[in-house]
Amino acid sequence: MRISVLGAGAWGQALAHVARSAGHEVHVWSRGMPLEPVEEAQGAILAVPARGVREVLSGLKSIVTNRFDIIITAKGIEQGTGLFMNEVAADVLPQAEALVLSGPSFAADVMKGLPTAVVLAALKLAEAQRWAEALSLPQFRIYASDDVKGVEIGGALKNVLAIACGISDGRGLGDSARAALTTRGFAELTRFAAKLGATPETLMGLSGLGDLLLTCSSRQSRNYSFGLALGEGKSVAQALAQARGVVEGASTVRIAQALARRHGVDMPIVDAVHAIVDEGKSPEQEIARLLSRPLRPEIRQG
Repeated sequence: MRISVLGAGAWGQALAHVARSAGHEVHVWSRGMPLEPVEEAQGAILAVPARGVREVLSGLKSIVTNRFDIIITAKGIEQGTGLFMNEVAADVLPQAEALVLSGPSFAADVMKGLPTAVVLAALKLAEAQRWAEALSLPQFRIYASDDVKGVEIGGALKNVLAIACGISDGRGLGDSARAALTTRGFAELTRFAAKLGATPETLMGLSGLGDLLLTCSSRQSRNYSFGLALGEGKSVAQALAQARGVVEGASTVRIAQALARRHGVDMPIVDAVHAIVDEGKSPEQEIARLLSRPLRPEIRQG
């Protein structure tokens, strides 16, 4: 097939490498280039940050006139609208079939051919399966799903939780604290997903638990490293300035916290990250607040 990869960053290049290795003809687009070659492709992989998804899709409106498959890799929620990435695609380019690729994966590992497993979601499982088979390699396994909302939620919210774990490590709170944050963060993630209609099992898979485990403990994660810098005493501006690219969790936390409030979901760790990143609260203040919360049963009934 002819496949266009929209985005020439590390992840776009890694997925272009995957597509070529799977035997496809690949065209990589980057900002400033014309979008016309997309018209000749059988599908596109959209590998730009969440904040750029609407802009790029808007550029395709006059080019893509028939049904067209777009695989979205951004892990985030649109500011202002509160839309997830597949919902942005439906709003801007309704003739497109939007799929979502997520899971525990670093571009550098994929480029090196290290074993990686991700999940690809579409509204129709057969469509996800078709693309999973077309792009999978022995060392890059793609599992299919029809729970688009669950896969989106897992990818977006784990970035926020990774910031919390980075802050904890930056303050030197230890491995036990990070394990507790990861576990309680996962509980918040599953509560949020259930409220928004996702399938609980999806969050126990690659896009939820899998991605959470990876990003909450690795310095390769921009979100964890951003949190680490905050925990070590750097300001938000300083931590962003030293980041190796876009820190999706820093952009996502405000709208994630707003959605949690709107839907009545208790997410104290997300609240804490929001207070630090968006409201200027100190990590010490938020750590003390979390540690002073009333003790409750671990598993909530109903």
